[in-house]
Amino acid sequence: MEAIHDPDRCMDALRQVLSQGKKRIGLLVGAGAATSIRVTNDGQVAETGQALIPNVEGLTDSTLNALDESDRQTIDAISSNLDNRNIEAILSRVRQLAEAIGSAEVHGRDGAGFNSLAASICDQIGKTVQVSLPSGRNAYVDLVSWIAGTQRDHPIEVFTPNYDLLIEEALERQRAPYFDGFVGSRRPFFDSASVLTDSFPPRWTLLWKMHGSLGWEEHGHDIVRTGKTDATALIYPEHRKYTQVGRMPYSALFERLRSFLTEPDTLLLCTGFSFSDAHICAALEESLASNAHTAILAFQYDTLAEGLAGELARRHPNMSVYAPDGAIISGLNGSWRPGHSPNKDWQGIRRSFWREDGEPRFLLGDFSRLASFLALIPAQRSDFAGSAPVVPLARNSEPPKVHDAHS
Repeated sequence: MEAIHDPDRCMDALRQVLSQGKKRIGLLVGAGAATSIRVTNDGQVAETGQALIPNVEGLTDSTLNALDESDRQTIDAISSNLDNRNIEAILSRVRQLAEAIGSAEVHGRDGAGFNSLAASICDQIGKTVQVSLPSGRNAYVDLVSWIAGTQRDHPIEVFTPNYDLLIEEALERQRAPYFDGFVGSRRPFFDSASVLTDSFPPRWTLLWKMHGSLGWEEHGHDIVRTGKTDATALIYPEHRKYTQVGRMPYSALFERLRSFLTEPDTLLLCTGFSFSDAHICAALEESLASNAHTAILAFQYDTLAEGLAGELARRHPNMSVYAPDGAIISGLNGSWRPGHSPNKDWQGIRRSFWREDGEPRFLLGDFSRLASFLALIPAQRSDFAGSAPVVPLARNSEPPKVHDAHS
């Protein structure tokens, strides 16, 4: 028999941890974050709108469709044997050939020809992801409201493989200070030594762009931030991780992720992340295995059986997965079963993470729902007595009865 997990207990425990401001808190924000924001043609947030930025599959399609026929034919020829034919893997293959073949030709192109193709791909990616946030309330603004709304002992650290500037825009809109590894004013340059220190004010947000960003540009031996929205220096660890670690910022950024996860008493919340990036997942697994005091909590949009996060969670009990139809907690698969509401106020809190009408399900695998849930934490307090541990109930057991503290 499978375990039974109580979403009320889990969310109360999470709210208490996040509102206290004591733990080291990190966020791993994947491509599903921007995809969860739906906008109409006039830029208004609406559930019936189009995704603000398409997912990886959509980004791949839009990028390839925008290239000319000759470019598409070359890509078809060189990517036919790729296990995962997405835009990241394709660009990595193009750059590998550009560096390797020199004046020789492969599929009618020499190294310079493949460099030109890589530039065209980056240009199209940049055009797709250089969107702005909707003007009104949206998930990124909610997220920053939570980040800036609690006094903390340590800065919130945001790790993201996304290239867009949506988090930066939200932080600046809310006038929340942040550091992204670049220093300077005229042509800010990436300073890896600063990335690997811990001398940051707790009120700052630390933003680590794991795969690079719009506006990054190679300048000599440095990566600089131009303030523009072009995409000439997107970083893909797939082939550059070992060959250019001396000048590529992502080596320091991956080291920062590992360093964060090996600190005592840390919690990493994963949202919009598919767990298909082999290098990020390797860093997560190394840290889970080496530091029992690290906890990773993955909010999954897909069902428990569909997502990839469960593979890690079943091997490492300090990682949990919360999916719409169930959870993996302490290595145990289980379905959700809400517990007993402690008072009338909890019903309003429950609606922020649980859908009771129609088919009951957990909602926070959607980044927009999670951001809204987080934004409410400083304003709402639960009345569960004590700190409820996020652990599965015993197999075949009933949810514990939790009494109203005021009764």
